[in-house]
Amino acid sequence: MRLEGKTAIVTGAGSGFGAGIARKFAAEGAQVFVVDINLEGAQAIAAEIGGTAIACDVSSGKSVSHLAKTVLSDESLDILVNNAGVTHLPNQMEKVTEADFDRVYHVNMKSVFLTAQAFVPHFKKRGAGAILNVASTAGISPRPRLNWYNASKGWMITATKTMAVELAPNGIRVIA
Repeated sequence: MRLEGKTAIVTGAGSGFGAGIARKFAAEGAQVFVVDINLEGAQAIAAEIGGTAIACDVSSGKSVSHLAKTVLSDESLDILVNNAGVTHLPNQMEKVTEADFDRVYHVNMKSVFLTAQAFVPHFKKRGAGAILNVASTAGISPRPRLNWYNASKGWMITATKTMAVELAPNGIRVIA
């Protein structure tokens, strides 16, 4: 088991890709914090894998700060998976609503900024850690009518590369 003795946070883990990541990490021996805005979904996955469910709105600094205090109060975190993500309905770029744009921006991009603020100091102090940022082929090969989602995933790729360069000297690996 490759993750025996490791502790991981997986955001957006109450369903979809995040649930799959949480299951795989647990199968590999990790203690997993199943984090999702949907607490019921997080609880179901946590019960299935023997993890811990935590409700968190990753687009809110207050909520991410609470997540960090909860996780770091008893645990030493090894892995952060920034998986939470949303899209907007396919539409012409100028017809996507400001509310939909804001939601994509806050969940897909601002959340990575907030989790970096909350957890990078812990990883630096330990001199180790891994951050996995879930991107998409949409960030490399954009699809029509998903302009703002595509852009958010392109941002994720660039942010990950920049984080990797900056944090490598501190023993922190960052990949997308």
